[in-house]
Amino acid sequence: MPLLDHEPDMFPDNLWDLDLGDRPWWAIYTRSRQEKSLMRQLRTLQIPHYSPMIERRYRSPAGRIRKSYLPLFSNYVFLQGDDVARHAAVCTGTVSRCVEVIEVSTLVADLKQVHGLVQTGQPLAPEARIEPGDMVRIKSGTFAGYEGIVIRRAQEVRLLVLVHFMNQGVSVALDDCVTEVIAKANEPS
Repeated sequence: MPLLDHEPDMFPDNLWDLDLGDRPWWAIYTRSRQEKSLMRQLRTLQIPHYSPMIERRYRSPAGRIRKSYLPLFSNYVFLQGDDVARHAAVCTGTVSRCVEVIEVSTLVADLKQVHGLVQTGQPLAPEARIEPGDMVRIKSGTFAGYEGIVIRRAQEVRLLVLVHFMNQGVSVALDDCVTEVIAKANEPS
């Protein structure tokens, strides 16, 4: 099976520049490995959506470096639209279930931060579990302005940006960044 080139992970391209509060958002849980197929069909139907894709590099058995593009959050596509848009997504045959997002502003803010991290081109790692830690804001460096929780893993300091709705996140290595503590772990915010 040939590897596909990078495809858009968001429609429209200026999704984050639009007024995002006037229509509901849905967390669409897709059937296994159907995220790209659903996004292609949603683009054709001109339904606003986002599912961050990251590049994964690996060596082929022949020794060549290959790259593929995988969803950062497996099986999730976030759709903005009314019940008609949700119904159109379900009718694609790629959807397992839909959940309406109640706290839209929180989801949009989280997804904007994740999109910004993806755009930096730095290697990202999906984080399936949210671990307790200090909430921080990056003051300088490549990630200046981002907020998240700092986690440590085997001598490496990583910033965890949360997508609260899913109780998942994405982490990136912090090499030369200055952080400012917003809230300590175990303290109410």
